[in-house]
Parts: sequence; C-alpha cells; structure tokens
Amino acid sequence: MRQWLIGGVIASLSSLNVAFADSLKNLPYPKGEVGADEIARQVYFVNHFYAVNNIFLGREGKRKITTLVTRDKDGKRMINTLRRFLNNDYKEGDVRAKDMALFHSGKLMGRGMLVTEYKDEAKSQHYAVWLPAKKGISHFPEPAHDETWGDSDLTFGDVYLRKPQHESHELLGKETLKDCLGAMALSDTDKKRRYLKQLSAPQCGHKGKEIYKLKSTTKFKDWWYDHRVSYVDTKTFADYRTEYFKGGKKIKTIDRDWTTMRLDDPRGSYWRYWYVKNDATGGETMINIPKEIISWNEDAETEFWSEETLTHMRR
Repeated sequence: MRQWLIGGVIASLSSLNVAFADSLKNLPYPKGEVGADEIARQVYFVNHFYAVNNIFLGREGKRKITTLVTRDKDGKRMINTLRRFLNNDYKEGDVRAKDMALFHSGKLMGRGMLVTEYKDEAKSQHYAVWLPAKKGISHFPEPAHDETWGDSDLTFGDVYLRKPQHESHELLGKETLKDCLGAMALSDTDKKRRYLKQLSAPQCGHKGKEIYKLKSTTKFKDWWYDHRVSYVDTKTFADYRTEYFKGGKKIKTIDRDWTTMRLDDPRGSYWRYWYVKNDATGGETMINIPKEIISWNEDAETEFWSEETLTHMRR
C-alpha cells in the first residue's frame, strides 16, 4: 500500500494556474489542422472525461464489476475488483474533480480512495484512503509520478498525474492503426473463473482508423522513460496505444479500448479496457470494465464524493 501514499508537496495558489486548469477542462473541440501541443491537450480532455459531468463505473446490484488483473513474468497473478466514480461537475469553489475507487475483492478488498484534484495547477492532489484494518481514513499528499499504482504495471503518472506541460510534444504525422489492440491471454481454465471470464479479447474494431502519431518527451531529469509515442484518433482524440521508450528500446505499451458515448461532443468516449505489456519486467496488467456497468451524467449530488461515502458505502 506504500506506493499509494507517498510523496507530493502542496504549493501556493496562483490565479494563472487556476486559469490554465479551467482552460483544460473547458477546452473547445478544435477546428482545422491541429499541432502537437493541441493534440496533447485534447488527449488529456478525453482521458479525464471532461465531456461529461460524471461517470459511474459500477453500480450496486450489478453482477459484473471492474476487474484489475496483474501477472508477473513467472505467471503469478493477482486479481482485484473495484468500482469507480468520477465527478467533474464543480462550478464553484477550488475543486476541479473528485475521483473515488472502492475495492471489493482481492488483496485491496475493503479499501477505498478519494482523490481530490484542484483547479489550481500548482496545488497537489489530496488523497483520502479508507483502511479497514484501522477502521479509519488516513490523509496523504500527492504520490510521486513514478510510484506504482495498485501493485500494477501502471504508475500514478499514467493514471492520474501526468499533464501536457510535463512533456514536450512533436507530431510525427498521420497514419492508420495497423493492428488489433492487445489483451491478456487466458487459458481454458482462466475462462471459467468468475472474474477472469469477463476479460475482453483483443480489440480489432479500431484497426484501420486514422490516427495522429504523437511523440512526447519527458521534461523530468533521469526519468524512467525518455519519450512515449501515442496513437491518437484524429476525430475523437482517444489514445488507443502508447509506447514508452528508454535508451532507444521499447519498455512498455499501454493499449486502451475506447468506445463512443454518442454525445454531441465527439470526444465523449469511455474505455472498456486497458492492457499493459511491460517489456522491461515481463509483467502484464489488464483493467476490464464491462459495458453493462458504465453510465454517465447521472443525477448525483456532489456530496456523494465524500469521506462519508468512502467510509460507509457497501463493498
């Protein structure tokens, strides 16, 4: 659990940073040709679901649930299940968004996390974590970008923290997506297990779509990657694939199966799975969300995203 809790400092308030944060959340759909920096901002918009007020990834009473599966190079596997609730509908005050995750089974069972993101870009995120062993909530500052998220092959930078200004961006051109998105291979025995049988097969439905190829080079010194290349849909700005490179070698690939919400804004998309192949360690991670449990723009009060819910909501 340590990797969830360490790092971060809180900086002073800056009106310039607040304006920048609001510009990302209220980013208009671009007209005409776009450059590398604009593509990076649009990808950030899509990944944070700013096209909707809120998104629910799991409701009570549903038989299916989000599944997080990791597998190391020796085949040792860990399975956790969770529900996630994200709210972007904060017009007043200093909060930009709140993101809550509740774990239902596996090593993290019973735990919950509420992440508060502020409009001020210089202010660190705040983490409230329910620990069942303590029967209480602990408060922690923002983790480091390279800290591991949930014992997986993802970092907090991959999931929450990386922003467009943390990298320099270069547009390598347009092309078509040439192959299927990856997924975790399952044995016949795996396919019979309660949670594993819900995992998606490799997605080939995006093959042939026109994409931007965006190279993003980190501004952090001596970082775990030098640059990454993202394959971004030219219409929806969904990033189907991201390849990470260090010393000229590919060290990690993240594939995301995005599907449209059918909103007026073409950037309104949700993902049905993430699949991570870690070439550096031989590990794999897959986060799978059955489409039956996904809903958005729910009639929900902002008070739902609270420490009270974190404490008392059934799981």
